[in-house]
Amino acid sequence: MSEKTNESPIGKILVGATHGTDTPAFRYLTLALGNRHGLIAGATGGGKTVSLQLLAEGFSNAGTAVFLADIKGDLAGMSQPGDAKPPFVKRAREIGVDYQPDRFPVVFWDVFGEQGHMLRATVSEMGPLLLSRLLELNDTQEGVLNIVFKVADEQGLLLLDLKDLRAALNHVAANASEFRAKYGNIAPASVGAIQRQLLVLETQGGDKFFGEPALEISDFLRTDRDGRGVVNILSADRLMRSPRLYATFLLWMLSEIFEQLPEVGDLDKPKLVFFFDEAHLLFDDAPKALLSAIEQVVRLIRSKGVGVYFVTQNPLDVPDTVLGQLGNRIQHALRAFTPRDQKAVRAAAETFRKNPAFDTTDAIMNLGVGEALVSMLGAKGAPEIVDRVLIAPPSARVGPITADERAEILRASKFGGKYDTPVDRQSAYETLEARAKGEGAEASGGGWMGTIVGGVLGTLFGSKRGKRLTPAEIALRSAVQSAARSAGTQIAKQILRGTLGGISK
Repeated sequence: MSEKTNESPIGKILVGATHGTDTPAFRYLTLALGNRHGLIAGATGGGKTVSLQLLAEGFSNAGTAVFLADIKGDLAGMSQPGDAKPPFVKRAREIGVDYQPDRFPVVFWDVFGEQGHMLRATVSEMGPLLLSRLLELNDTQEGVLNIVFKVADEQGLLLLDLKDLRAALNHVAANASEFRAKYGNIAPASVGAIQRQLLVLETQGGDKFFGEPALEISDFLRTDRDGRGVVNILSADRLMRSPRLYATFLLWMLSEIFEQLPEVGDLDKPKLVFFFDEAHLLFDDAPKALLSAIEQVVRLIRSKGVGVYFVTQNPLDVPDTVLGQLGNRIQHALRAFTPRDQKAVRAAAETFRKNPAFDTTDAIMNLGVGEALVSMLGAKGAPEIVDRVLIAPPSARVGPITADERAEILRASKFGGKYDTPVDRQSAYETLEARAKGEGAEASGGGWMGTIVGGVLGTLFGSKRGKRLTPAEIALRSAVQSAARSAGTQIAKQILRGTLGGISK
């Protein structure tokens, strides 16, 4: 083994070192192949979180931005220097490196805004497919939701938050006869079911996720002044209590990155790496269309310079079509107490290139804590022969941080002013509310003013019919309507005063 150092060769991340053989050797993940995705699997307590942190630190040191979900609060420790705990010092000595504490540039995010900067998406960005999954809608209800999005798009109704979606849903239901001939049946029962599911989502805190300012993906792709990639940590301990929201949020983010980032081909290192903990939640009860979309994104997103690493207990949690795309693998211990467990052990063993030095199936069931079967992609992109490896210790703290430490990092972050204060601009709710007030004024005798206003609006926006209005055009239209209503009121008062004055003479 080479002399002691914790410096990885250029273009590589140290994973650990083999043991139990006459010639121990370091094992690395090649950065140029980091966008070929990966899998970290194993039973609870086997060391998955440490392996995840180790790779995240390696990517950050190389200048690659990282996003990861912190399920238990343990990964927040990456923001603090590690301490020389005896197990870490011993492990470093066993694999032939020096243990050197370090800390990493971290930004905390939180869908609920409690332990990090607010993470938001608009309803339009989420789209009807992911939103239907989030609301657990059936095919008929999903069809109605698609109609709502279509009508909103045609009428220039911005769907930003849940109240916008409710307003648009009520608008479509109230005018069902108008839309039915064009789009199909809009059953009141389906509308009611969607409204009830929106209420459930709101009570679970989902209403905080939808709105503005929405996340700009470019804010994830940052490095610090030392050139190290920023580690974006999603505080997910509370989010995990709503697993459907957690899974849908991660899928939305993955699809947004796929849509927004340009094609870059194979780079010397990824631009961004995602770690999806509790990965089985992404696939549980997912409809076939959604699974196909996930498979397509995972297969194609690597050309955008993005790597995706799934972290889960059982390799069978990941569909075969996705599992086949995961080239870099760290397999911690699995226990075979049930027939399904035994099947999982065999399946995991069969995915590796066999090593004649040991039986892979037997090794998986006898791995110790912090030990794993490792197979990374080689120089030509082919999987290396599997090795039994002692995982290297991370440099940063392994474990949670205090509330004061988190608060200090949030205060120093430049994103507080950008994301922490919600913005509620003109959108579907306000537009439909103004429209309803305008129709009420016309019905109460203001028809002449409505005709004038309609002519003005028709001149301004007539050419936009059937197309999405820009936010500026929507704001202008609302201002014209408001001014017209105000002017109509003042004119009516003048006429009334003139009439009364004539009678009194």
